[in-house]
Amino acid sequence: MGSSKARAIILGILVGVAFGVGGYTFIFAKGASYLTNNPEACVNCHIMREQYDGWLKSSHRAVAVCNDCHAPHALLPKYYTKALNGFWHSYAFTTGRFPDPIQITPRNHAITEQACRTCHRDIVQAMDGPHEAGATVSCLRCHRSVGHMH
Repeated sequence: MGSSKARAIILGILVGVAFGVGGYTFIFAKGASYLTNNPEACVNCHIMREQYDGWLKSSHRAVAVCNDCHAPHALLPKYYTKALNGFWHSYAFTTGRFPDPIQITPRNHAITEQACRTCHRDIVQAMDGPHEAGATVSCLRCHRSVGHMH
């Protein structure tokens, strides 16, 4: 009975430390700001400054914020994407393992491509029309710097 009580105490300490470190990190990293649509949240990480400054000068600034192009619009997929990206961004920046300049992942590229196609539906249908059935033209291939400079 003594060893199970000792294990419970050790587990309690480990859980407490994990919550303490996690809570401190969340506050230090301004984690609550990532739950909003405020584009300034993206600049919490210094490596995003160039993208944010480019967005400030872009035509999209008047009609879209970061989440409009880089997160799904439905509630659950949006916050799933934000959580997934937040975890991997935190991991990459903590370990220093990220490409410089930063690169969009294939998953996030697909989300951004879908955002273009949703907002610009009429134009996209006209562009896709003359192409082979099932083939799609990538908006981002030609318009990579529309939302912010690259």
